[in-house]
Amino acid sequence: MKNTKKVAAIGLGAFLLMLGACQQGPKKEEPSESNTTGQTQEKVDPPRGIISLEESKSLYDNYTKNRAEMIQQFETERNPDEKFEVARFTAFSYDEIKQYMAFIEQEAQNAQVDISSLRFYFANYPDKQDFPDGKKIVHPRQNSIFIVPAMKADGGEYGFYIGADGKAKLIKNAVGQAEVGNVQDNKQKSQAGFVPSLSSAASANGDQSLTLNRGNSSPPPWDDY
Repeated sequence: MKNTKKVAAIGLGAFLLMLGACQQGPKKEEPSESNTTGQTQEKVDPPRGIISLEESKSLYDNYTKNRAEMIQQFETERNPDEKFEVARFTAFSYDEIKQYMAFIEQEAQNAQVDISSLRFYFANYPDKQDFPDGKKIVHPRQNSIFIVPAMKADGGEYGFYIGADGKAKLIKNAVGQAEVGNVQDNKQKSQAGFVPSLSSAASANGDQSLTLNRGNSSPPPWDDY
């Protein structure tokens, strides 16, 4: 009798285990980290403005012949006793560019405007030792660039900054140019020159500039061509 009860208990336990196994469905395979990354990462196509290495070399050589040599001659005649090397590029660190893009997108979003383009203005450092803010000018008289975000306004596209009131304002209305010295000759309008119209100074009254400069400009041999 005892053996019969023991066998019955063992049989009941085995039956319950089999029943639980039947009710439990197949375990769903969780995607691995590599599979998840592969599914979310989209392939980025090259921008339409990408050029070949051969074309970039040709453009570089054109600048050497048609611009750099002229600048070198001009600066040598200007200061014969001082060695001057023409800048060939301006570099910003990758992290600084990422921070700049995030910053201007943040400011544009807060001002409820869309950035339509980025303008890279050619510039030239003054023949001085320091900038107006007191920072040292590493390469006086060197060419440089500065970057300005632009937005569509007034039927066109213009660079902008953020005013003290948090709204986007056009740079041309703050430090624009006033036309002077025009003459009329046979109904042909000739522009003699421009002078800056300093109606207000950016950052003087809490305005926020979005213009990026102070990159690392360098003459050869620290270039790629």
